Amino acid sequence: MALMSRMTLALAAFCGMAWGQTTLTTIQDTLFKADGTLYNGTLVINWVTFDLATGGTVVQQSTSVSVVNGNLLVQLTPSAGAQPPANVYTVNYESDGLQQFTETWIVPVSSVPLTVAEVRVGTTPSSGGSSDSGSGSSGPIAESSVTNLVADLGQRPVKGVGFTTDGVAIIDDNGLIETAVGSPGDCVLVDGSTGPCGQPQPTFVDAETPGGVINGTNTTFTLANLPSGSSLMLFRNGIYMQAGFDYTLTGSSIQFVSAEPPQLLDTLVASYRVGSLGSSVIGGGSGGSVVTTSAQVLCSAAGASTQATTFVNLGGCNVPAAAMQPGDRIQIQFNFTHTGTAGGFEAQVTWGTTTVLDRVGGTGDSAFTGQANAAITSTGAQLSVQSWGSVLSFLPGIVTSPVQSGLRIALNGQVRNAADTLTLSNFTVVRFPAN
Repeated sequence: MALMSRMTLALAAFCGMAWGQTTLTTIQDTLFKADGTLYNGTLVINWVTFDLATGGTVVQQSTSVSVVNGNLLVQLTPSAGAQPPANVYTVNYESDGLQQFTETWIVPVSSVPLTVAEVRVGTTPSSGGSSDSGSGSSGPIAESSVTNLVADLGQRPVKGVGFTTDGVAIIDDNGLIETAVGSPGDCVLVDGSTGPCGQPQPTFVDAETPGGVINGTNTTFTLANLPSGSSLMLFRNGIYMQAGFDYTLTGSSIQFVSAEPPQLLDTLVASYRVGSLGSSVIGGGSGGSVVTTSAQVLCSAAGASTQATTFVNLGGCNVPAAAMQPGDRIQIQFNFTHTGTAGGFEAQVTWGTTTVLDRVGGTGDSAFTGQANAAITSTGAQLSVQSWGSVLSFLPGIVTSPVQSGLRIALNGQVRNAADTLTLSNFTVVRFPAN
């Protein structure tokens, strides 16, 4: 009985060994280079998991086979007829430290050794050239079988009905590629519209003396240029004149009210813009875009007070470099009040590292005011300044400043005697951007 049990176990072990092995097909060949010399290198063979027709599963793996003096010998499980269909071996030929090319094999069942030519179904150069498929090629790979490929392709803009060649491409509201329509010399704007290039740029006129006789009776004066919009700032003896109340402007002609003609020894000073800083149509026709350049208030506030006998900052604001483009204009307006009679005061306006204004007021000056206009250029800024007080006379001036990458406008003050008080009652900084 014991002898029979041992025989049964031995038979079961033999059958288990037989079931645990698959039939292998031998690939044996001699490989050459194109120059006739024998190939030396390595074949790296990869495969994915497939099920055998005779039962059993071959799991995904790879193996390396050395080829010396052209001699190739490898045994592989037949993949022909396996599931999923058309399972292939991917064979990478490596030599001289490089992967030279890749080919695919389908290995049939064979009791005799097969050559490479009998199992090869496709070859791909290492540079990614087109497949050189013979009979039995696996064919092209479907886009849908590549992970995320269809979704990624769907993110690309595609041609619209207005797409043509030899033009500037734009993206329309639907995300389609269209071609900009316009004349060959037009410029394309960011919204896709087109129009003539080189819109006119404004210029600034500072401290101009209007033409006309100041004799106490003449009320008509003329500017050298036509002011843009309501940009005219007219001063009589340093006092700002209000349009529509003190005078009217028709074209470049100033008409004072008949009851207040400029008197003998009066001074008239005009500053204004010349050019199209108002609304302008870009792009031509009804389809153009309307662009309006508006003034920007950089800061406007009541300042601080001081009884210090050394300079104290009473107000101001920072001006970024982006707000100082060539053609821009920045206007500073300020009002100081002085209380007490023990001593005078000193007020100062600085443009970054440049002192624009520094004036000393007396005990009788209860108020001090003025303004500065900075014309931004490519080399810095030219600042025209004017100031006056309740006793202090009107004083104009022009100061130049080098290029500064962003700066602080500061209004400083001090008193001569600590019993007095100097207050920056109000200040405003306005930017007029270039068009």
